[in-house]
Amino acid sequence: MSHTSRQIKVIDSHTGGEPTRIVVSGIPDLGSGSMSERSKVFREQHDWLRSSVANEPRGHDAMVGALLLPPHHPENLCGVIFFNNTSTLHMCIHGSVGLGVTLAHMGKILPGPHRVETPVGVITLTLHEDGAVTVANVPSYRYRAQVAVEVPEYGKILGDIAWGGNWFFLIQDQGPVVRRENIAELTAFASAVKRALAEQGITGENGEEIDHIESFGPPIDATLADSKNFVLCPGHAYDRSPCGTGTSAKLACLYADGKLQAGQTWRQAGILDSVFEGRVTPVEGLTVIPHITGSAWITGESTYVYDESDPFRHGIPTLI
Repeated sequence: MSHTSRQIKVIDSHTGGEPTRIVVSGIPDLGSGSMSERSKVFREQHDWLRSSVANEPRGHDAMVGALLLPPHHPENLCGVIFFNNTSTLHMCIHGSVGLGVTLAHMGKILPGPHRVETPVGVITLTLHEDGAVTVANVPSYRYRAQVAVEVPEYGKILGDIAWGGNWFFLIQDQGPVVRRENIAELTAFASAVKRALAEQGITGENGEEIDHIESFGPPIDATLADSKNFVLCPGHAYDRSPCGTGTSAKLACLYADGKLQAGQTWRQAGILDSVFEGRVTPVEGLTVIPHITGSAWITGESTYVYDESDPFRHGIPTLI
């Protein structure tokens, strides 16, 4: 006999290989505050939902989830809170592309621009006729350039600290070569860098944790991309896509160095060689609004059943 006490419905997609699982019904009441306030309520009072969606046995370490919520301000389409296998996320662009495709799949939007609230600000999703989505991100900028960190077994590593909706440490042509066959080595390298940053007190602005590490190298095919990256996300999983917030951080650094002009296209390949296209609009000083374009595909719809007799109905916590 089933002792079901709750059901939730999700729609799955992937953006350039990186999964997004959007919870579209069955979300507990998080109040009517801003997405930042609701994210705090979700994180502190309903973490079972995050864990049950993103972690095994329903999910896996690379799963990124999202809650589809009513907006705080009625002029916006909706709100969204992103999360992964360990906690909530500030922002997620591959997930925002997935959100756009999911909303279209649900019949809630047509091609054109749509404003969406996130915990770090309002973004604009533009659904194109061909199904691609462009995300106008939150303002992004480089915080510090060429910061040195001493990493055991690797020596001194230089990187830029930049905000693209999450905090990144961006490393160019250091460590293992950025190729798919080096994923294990790249994961070990990025993990060591992340630990060293924390141990040496190197942070983003206002002491915020740098929770994403991004390594860059040349693309496999320069006719298709300008760069290739590997991104280690919070929770110790690597991003299968080119990482939209990481691409935003990269664009901000390129703009600050005078290597990217307003409106110029940058093609960022990820570790699987899927590509995001990006450009920037200057805001003030060296702060920019990144515009990231990618494609996502719906992979399924599910109803999750929570049987009270199931000891793992709320997921198996990730150990990192």
